[in-house]
Amino acid sequence: MKTTLYKADTRGHANHGWLNAYHSFSFANYFDPKRMNFGVLRVLNDDTIAPGMGFGKHPHDNMEIITIPLFGDLEHEDSMGNKKVIKEGDVQSMSAGTGVVHSEYNKNRDKEVKLLQIWLMPKKRNVTPFYDQISLKLEDKKNKFQQIVSPNSDDDGVTINQDAWFNITEMDAGKELEYNLHNPENGVYAFVLEGDISINNEKLNRRDALGIEASEKLEIIADTNAKLLLMEIPMA
Repeated sequence: MKTTLYKADTRGHANHGWLNAYHSFSFANYFDPKRMNFGVLRVLNDDTIAPGMGFGKHPHDNMEIITIPLFGDLEHEDSMGNKKVIKEGDVQSMSAGTGVVHSEYNKNRDKEVKLLQIWLMPKKRNVTPFYDQISLKLEDKKNKFQQIVSPNSDDDGVTINQDAWFNITEMDAGKELEYNLHNPENGVYAFVLEGDISINNEKLNRRDALGIEASEKLEIIADTNAKLLLMEIPMA
C-alpha cells in the first residue's frame, strides 16, 4: 500500500471577496507541479460563495463535474436546458463531453453557500453531454457508506462517464467501517469533511485528505463524530 497525506493547511487558497476557495490541486492562479492530479481526479475545490454571487456562463468540455453542496442553495443553469437548485443533501453531476455552457449562483441573498466542486477526466472523450442530480437521505449514510457517484445508470448515485465510485458517510465517534474497492487497481482519495478519522492507521483531521494506492480495502475508524467522502478512481 502507498499513501500520500495532504494536510488541509497545505492546499492552495484564493479569496476573491465573493469567492473563498481552497484548491486541493493546481487550479486557476494556484500552481504546484507536485499537485496536478491524483489519478483521474483533477480538481477538488472547497468553495464558499457570498450571498447572491456566483460563476457566470462559462464553457466546459471533456470533463466530469460533480458538485456537492455542504450548506445553502446553489442555482444551476446550462445549455442543455437544465435550470435546477441544488442544496445540502443533493449531489449533481454533469458530463461536459462535446461541450456545455453553464452558470452557478448562490440563490440566496442572506447567506453563503458552501460546496465541493470535483472534476474527473473522462473515460471516453466527446460523448453527448448529460446531467444528473439526486437527493440523499441522512439515514442512508449514518454509520455506513452511501454511494453517491457511479459509472452505472442503474446503480445508486449520479452517473458519470468514468469508472469511479464515490461514497459518503457520517460516523459516530468510535464507529469502525471497512471499504472494499470495486477494482483493486483503482486508488482512493479520502477527504475528511468534518471531525477526526483514522484510515489504515493514518490519522486525519478536518479537511485533510489521504491518497491511497495498491490497497484492496480500507479500515476506517471515527476518532470523533466525523463526516468522510471517499472517491475511488482509476489511477491511469
